[in-house]
Amino acid sequence: MASPTAAAPAATDRSGLRLMHVHAHPDDESSKGAASTARYVAEGAEVLVVTCTGGERGSILNPKMDRPDILENITEVRRQEMERARDILGVSQSWLGFIDSGWPDGDPKPPLPEGCFGLVDLEQATEQLVREMRRFRPHVVTTYDERGGYPHPDHIRCHEVSVAAFEAAGDPERFPDAGEPWQPLKLYYHHSFNRPRMQALHDAMVEHDLESPWEERLRDWKPEPEWDARITTRVPCGDYFGVRDQALLAHATQIDPDGFWFAVPRELQEKVWPTEDFELVVSHVEAPTPEDDLFAGIAPDA
Repeated sequence: MASPTAAAPAATDRSGLRLMHVHAHPDDESSKGAASTARYVAEGAEVLVVTCTGGERGSILNPKMDRPDILENITEVRRQEMERARDILGVSQSWLGFIDSGWPDGDPKPPLPEGCFGLVDLEQATEQLVREMRRFRPHVVTTYDERGGYPHPDHIRCHEVSVAAFEAAGDPERFPDAGEPWQPLKLYYHHSFNRPRMQALHDAMVEHDLESPWEERLRDWKPEPEWDARITTRVPCGDYFGVRDQALLAHATQIDPDGFWFAVPRELQEKVWPTEDFELVVSHVEAPTPEDDLFAGIAPDA
């Protein structure tokens, strides 16, 4: 697959349009779709990030933050990191309040801890998200695909809850105590971590005699052209990769500034793959694909 090309988007007024991202943990909003988010905020759209868990069981992936004082206060630390990322991106944010399931490590994998998000009753979690949808009234909702983007139990649960809430939010017979019904118009899955993109970035690094962070991963990554073909929507947002990177760095316990996140020079990313990629799953408006805008086909509120 050829790399996408995209000129800088023309200035657009997004006033009256609302976008909701549903994520499993704090930091997911910055590692998935953050440049698109920053673009839409800059153009006047309202964006709400709904975070399902507090990330309490997430590993500390930045060696500089792997300290006893951080571990002892990880819940509050992750909340503070989320606040900083939220402010950098210019979004509002809500916590659903569920407990991180953690990554089940081992073979066979151990059972999930009692009370975690991965085991929460689907109807209970769906009602809480429906309440947020009816309060914020998004035109567009994004979440993960059925694999979760990667098979973390919280990501898979987030997918299930998001799809269920998207279907229920506009139905007056579902969750009648959760607010006035509101039907979001479009549902998307994130696909930015796709193999063609990583291959293109890897090839560009090799071409420039730079060490690629994706070499080993690509060796083990079986091509799935039918999966990559599910991408319908490429949002030009290279001008906002810097905002994305600052939001990522705000999650200091999760993001190592010397790690793979920043191994590919930003200028190369902007040239090779200046979009973030999505799959349009449900649309209640006329929106022919392929498209380059999550709001394609949607008129703003008066």
